[in-house]
Amino acid sequence: MPTEPVTVEKPEHPVSQLTTSELARYRRELEHAVKTLRDQATVRGLLEQRLAAVLAEQDDQARIAAGA
Repeated sequence: MPTEPVTVEKPEHPVSQLTTSELARYRRELEHAVKTLRDQATVRGLLEQRLAAVLAEQDDQARIAAGA
């Protein structure tokens, strides 16, 4: 367990309005927090939901960039 509390700040804008780099940074923060919070199911579940939204947005942006 980490000695420092894990915090993930919600972005200033909705996930759908984040840039590619903002999404990547937020995703890394969420992935790290999910790994760190193994025993805290409620918090971990919330972070996993946020992570799923980020992954879906990254997929949408990649599909749009590919012209699909």
